[in-house]
Amino acid sequence: MKKSVFLGALTVAGLAAGAAAAGTLDDVKARGTLNCGVSTGLAGFSTPDANGEWQGFDVAVCRAVAAAVLDDPMAVEFVPTTGQTRFTALASGEIDLLARNTTWTFSRDNDLKFEFVGVNYYDGQGFIAPRELGVSSAKDLDGATVCIQTGTTTELNLADFFRSNNISYEPVPIETNAEAQQQYLAGACDVYTTDASGLAATRATFENPGDHVLLPEIISKEPLGPLVRHGDNEWGDIARWTLNALIAAEELGITSANIEELSAGTDNPEINRLLGTEGELGAMIGLDSDWAKRAIMAGGNYGELFEKNIGESTPIGLARGLNAQWTDGGLIYAPPFR
Repeated sequence: MKKSVFLGALTVAGLAAGAAAAGTLDDVKARGTLNCGVSTGLAGFSTPDANGEWQGFDVAVCRAVAAAVLDDPMAVEFVPTTGQTRFTALASGEIDLLARNTTWTFSRDNDLKFEFVGVNYYDGQGFIAPRELGVSSAKDLDGATVCIQTGTTTELNLADFFRSNNISYEPVPIETNAEAQQQYLAGACDVYTTDASGLAATRATFENPGDHVLLPEIISKEPLGPLVRHGDNEWGDIARWTLNALIAAEELGITSANIEELSAGTDNPEINRLLGTEGELGAMIGLDSDWAKRAIMAGGNYGELFEKNIGESTPIGLARGLNAQWTDGGLIYAPPFR
């Protein structure tokens, strides 16, 4: 979920340069599967169900790309990664795409040589605390013990917040969200801090979610999105425009229920271009004309995926907020398909 700034940047960059030298699109087609890096388990975003099948909002991005490229949303090999291992997995070529609630930052884009292809969730770092602790603000946490994932800039954000508010804390280092949940519930730390969406997802898995509160402070900007390696622009374009296709579909009113009807042709030129009945957009990124249609059909448009996996009717219970379409006052916006 986070921002590892302690990896050997030169090592990661070197791995990325080598892995990107071979065309990722050709590799994926030859292999017949997309290798997609996900979390080790975060409810609503990426986690295996009772049958071992990966589900979630981030998982849906992987399946949409697989549908666009391989005509099969199930042709995905999911690779669980931690905050410490995710960037090495991508740089080395072990995975083709990282879709693991990872924050877009300057150093990751430039120093680690990755290419973020967009934002699929606008987030911010927050805190969760037991209701019985009796705190209503993170500013009341002077002297608290705080569970925090290691090797992340969450640590830096936390240090900045406590320093600027002239209060102290004791970090309790953990590596995965599962470990954080275990330690937090066992009382090893007073509070847990990570992205607010991750806190909501974690709380939803508790036996008594109402016994825990999300404190009101959001102490950072966390634009989360999928990423690929620098150096393979064609593959980056495919991942970027697949995400954009899901976003544009919601804005244009294309849903899993009406896509077949609309793909026969409409009076809206942009719908026609997106669904491949006009123009040659697919050919421009090395795919056929139905690539976007398949991506959308894999699970639905952006809004459908949000509501199914993390929306207000799910145990995660997230409102659209900043993740509403730009036409509804949010930040979600896809460039034109033309």
